[in-house]
Amino acid sequence: MPPRRTDDSIFMSVASYRDENCFPTLRDAYGQAERPEKLFVGLVQQNCHEGCRSGVLEGGKMEDVPPDDDCFKLFCESPAGKPICLNDQVRLIDINETESLGPYAARFFASKLWFGEEWYMQIDSHMTFAKSWDSISTSMLQKAPSKKPILSHYPPPHTGKLGGPGGRICDPLFATSDIESQIVRLSGANGYEKKDGGIPRFAPFVAAGYYVAHSEFLKEVPFDPFLPWVFMGEEISMSARLWTAGYDIFSPSQSVMGHIYVRRHKPKFWESVGRVFHPGFHNSIQLFVIKRIKHCMGYPEAASDMLSPSSLLTAMEEYGLGHERNLQDYMTMVGLDTQRKKVKLQDWCHKGIPPPGFEQYNNLYI
Repeated sequence: MPPRRTDDSIFMSVASYRDENCFPTLRDAYGQAERPEKLFVGLVQQNCHEGCRSGVLEGGKMEDVPPDDDCFKLFCESPAGKPICLNDQVRLIDINETESLGPYAARFFASKLWFGEEWYMQIDSHMTFAKSWDSISTSMLQKAPSKKPILSHYPPPHTGKLGGPGGRICDPLFATSDIESQIVRLSGANGYEKKDGGIPRFAPFVAAGYYVAHSEFLKEVPFDPFLPWVFMGEEISMSARLWTAGYDIFSPSQSVMGHIYVRRHKPKFWESVGRVFHPGFHNSIQLFVIKRIKHCMGYPEAASDMLSPSSLLTAMEEYGLGHERNLQDYMTMVGLDTQRKKVKLQDWCHKGIPPPGFEQYNNLYI
């Protein structure tokens, strides 16, 4: 791994799938940054270049559409982006949509574009930004009462006002859809404070669409390269892996990014998988791969002696749970029981107080 810098630089991981919002996301990230010269982007662009089809439209139809916007080219040829790209601040992996392995795999690839920046941030490719979002994010992270903090939440909708108090993801659930195999899903952000308390509050889960941590975590909790085609399950897996590796999760005290949530009729990667193989193929292959996540999370039906082939557990010692805390303590703290598929909602998250075992920090949130 490259040596870690101590210059307050930020690496921003951006995984884009046929997203026309990618260019404005990059433009606004740099335009709203307090120190754009310290921002470095790792862009994994998954686009259609010819013979392109739309997403599913009204009535289940799909139509021929032009090739996707080249986010990297648009940004690097724009007046604002050209000097940034000439300074090698945007790094690119360009993938044809037919070769996409899903969002988690794209984030794994993006992590390989990190060149030693001090802070690591992961976002989606359809975001809006508050002024000075970069310095506010790292400042919040450094205020968190932990030696190994990670800051995360589901950002508010892009139509809302930024700069207000952040929210927490408090309420998990076990998926009921047959194609999700009872994997743990996270519901929308809850527990908004009435005002910014200054110090980030403890939270139970990490969201894939916005988190920031010291880049040291890449060494301790590297992205798992053995989770292709996975759409659900990455958030609970990363949450448990980070916590058991000694990282404490916090919600931001300010919302510094907005998220474009409603993207109906836009192409989805599982539709491309269906065109390359056959309709519905993604469902079956995700059900196969998701067993690896379930094994990591302690699902009894995914115990080692229950899984076949054994290659599903390749390199789990490197890409599995951490060794500083145990999984059961985490599951108790967040209220999850994978044995009985039950959820016990946790008042500490909704109230914005530290979880059991962290009472020494109660005085910070009075």
